[in-house]
Amino acid sequence: MSSSPLILSIDQGTTSSRAILFDLDSQVVASCQQEFEQIFPDDGWVEHNPEDIWRSTLQSVKSVIEKSAAPADIVAIGITNQRETTLIWDRTTGKPLYNAIVWQDRRTARYCERLREQGLESQVSSKTGLLLDPYFSATKINWILDNVGDARKKAENGQLAFGTVDTFLIWRLTAGRCHLTDATNASRTLLYNIHSGEWDKELLQLFDIPESLLPQVRNCADEFGVTDASVLGREIPICGVAGDQQSALIGQACFKSGMVKSTFGTGCFMIMNTGDTPVRSSNRLLTTIAYQLDNETSYALEGSIFNAGTVIQWLRDGLEIIKSTDEMNRLPPETEPRSPGKLYLVPAFTGLGAPHWNPDSRGILTGITRDTTRSDLLRSALESVCYQTNDLITAMLADSGEEVREIRVDGGMTVNLRLLQSLADITQSIITQPTITQTTALGASYLAGLHQGLYQSLDAIAGKWKVDSIYKPEIDTAIRSVKVDGWNQAVARCLL
Repeated sequence: MSSSPLILSIDQGTTSSRAILFDLDSQVVASCQQEFEQIFPDDGWVEHNPEDIWRSTLQSVKSVIEKSAAPADIVAIGITNQRETTLIWDRTTGKPLYNAIVWQDRRTARYCERLREQGLESQVSSKTGLLLDPYFSATKINWILDNVGDARKKAENGQLAFGTVDTFLIWRLTAGRCHLTDATNASRTLLYNIHSGEWDKELLQLFDIPESLLPQVRNCADEFGVTDASVLGREIPICGVAGDQQSALIGQACFKSGMVKSTFGTGCFMIMNTGDTPVRSSNRLLTTIAYQLDNETSYALEGSIFNAGTVIQWLRDGLEIIKSTDEMNRLPPETEPRSPGKLYLVPAFTGLGAPHWNPDSRGILTGITRDTTRSDLLRSALESVCYQTNDLITAMLADSGEEVREIRVDGGMTVNLRLLQSLADITQSIITQPTITQTTALGASYLAGLHQGLYQSLDAIAGKWKVDSIYKPEIDTAIRSVKVDGWNQAVARCLL
């Protein structure tokens, strides 16, 4: 039987909920993952049933606890979550008023456009580091208040609670006793001033949101209540919380300024640690909180790609030209290896993220000829992720002056070795894959362990990070240049 402390990490993502039990050497003791339904009520709308989120999370957690040889050794819980996804529920009943509006959702694009036309984006960006885009929570909150029954009246009377997914899970796990979030999730709402570290009254007024809706903000490693015995059968302290991309940054031990991680999951999210300096982007990247520990804030530059893993899901579930994602690993060699690309897929299924931020763009496939094959399409789908990543790197270099020489990668797509080599070729960077691939869940466990004194410092955590594989650029630079130019032309067409 186990005799060492264990940390339970809840990783609630866009397409599935996962629970992983880690020991203090970062080894996985037990894990469980459950997918749940994606809801698409209209063009560009994406929702989740909040009860599906809760049910899949709770079942995963209970399954992991049952798999543990010594459940009593579970000493803390860390939570990481899909960010920006917005829920509002009744404080008395705990029942959500509406489906969770997912970060990918674009229904508030016109609202954001009107605010930009009023010249308000600069004010919002200076306070939050973000842009006026449907991606973030504030416009989603506003939509629910204005479009769901008597939601606004109830909110003004203090009857409702807002939360990103972390807050919703904490509320449910503690049986409604705790309405809390952490600084990283708060920084993604368009309502939190990342410089003063508080909910901003001017922004609340701008988006017409009552302050009574909002949770209290805490450090990433902090006290977030204890699970109610009626939920998990015992009380376990919740001690670490961070949005999924910041949690992956921590799991990848990117604690020094200039270090970069990129997570390839449903979307692709690249973050560069900028230390205690919030770098203002001139290239439409986001300035965000990397993590907050002991009331000290570290900042980051972030670029977000809305569609990465969804491209492969589309090939499988939409077009049905592959039966499983494993087929992407078995692509035949190109007819002319490392030759300039001719076929380009721009997967703007729900608009384009950084650095374009165009919610109206929709996907295009350009360069089709009579001899275009199935393999060409599959290859263009993989390469679309690499080209988008290269766009982010180019913007980060321009903003920070830091040349990206190494990218620490994680996420479900990184099992594809062809993708990793293409990333190295197109970005001209060293791609490093760690031995522990569940870095998002791992980051949350590190935060919980840090608060409980199981890890003494960030340096101690960094010492646990180890390399599994490295990919270096192999492509001819002239060919690479032609391929990137072709991609830029395809994106230009998509933006028309």
